[in-house]
Amino acid sequence: MPHEFEVREEIELAATPEEVWEAIATGPGVDSWFMGRNQIEPRVGGRNLWETPLFSAESTVTAYDPPHHYAYRSDEAPDGQFMAFEYLVEGREGGSSVLRFVHSGFLGDDWEEEYDAIKKGDRQYLNKLAVYLKHFKGRTSLHNLFLVGPQVADEQRVWSAFKDAFGLTGDVAPGDKGRLAVEGLAPMDAVVEFEAAPHFLGVRAGDGISMLIYGHESTVVVERHEFSADADGKELEGAWQSWFTAAFGN
Repeated sequence: MPHEFEVREEIELAATPEEVWEAIATGPGVDSWFMGRNQIEPRVGGRNLWETPLFSAESTVTAYDPPHHYAYRSDEAPDGQFMAFEYLVEGREGGSSVLRFVHSGFLGDDWEEEYDAIKKGDRQYLNKLAVYLKHFKGRTSLHNLFLVGPQVADEQRVWSAFKDAFGLTGDVAPGDKGRLAVEGLAPMDAVVEFEAAPHFLGVRAGDGISMLIYGHESTVVVERHEFSADADGKELEGAWQSWFTAAFGN
């Protein structure tokens, strides 16, 4: 039997409402901070497509009022499960904005574990949005990496591997500086932008944003939004795939 849920978040963003709108309500904008690939039909009743290596989902736009109100609702599964997303954007003095976000719907039988993952993840993706708008607004990601790795039971092992990948030691906090240390990729300076140990590590390294995730069902995931035209997408993917093996033996 499906279980109803709702997550509410609010975040201040270093961008005008128009800049926020480009990031949340256009396919290339969403691709630059969210997971997978996104296609958005810009009108009420429009159809959206969200694709990742794990799944694809279609949805319908339910609110489209640039640059203040955007919402969409996924197609309902046979058992009644669905998800709805709503974004409310309010401008502030000085060229910033406040984004209010609501994620709601109905989850399946293992709803408690899934709800916990959603609640943790939603905040971190908003943090990634904030990094994008602060450092890369006006640009779009040229390479979007979403790699699903092994399931690892030992969370401390995972967190240590996350830190090692960016040359970090000890307790980690936003502002900490490190250096990318993944074989097959050129070393580059890195700065921790956000963290929620042991589940999320968000790092700005080189000309892009990386987020390492220890997520649902103890699965390790690597995300990278690369804004440099000089980057090689296949090289990037291959290096992180090899990192899975080196770090976890899978």
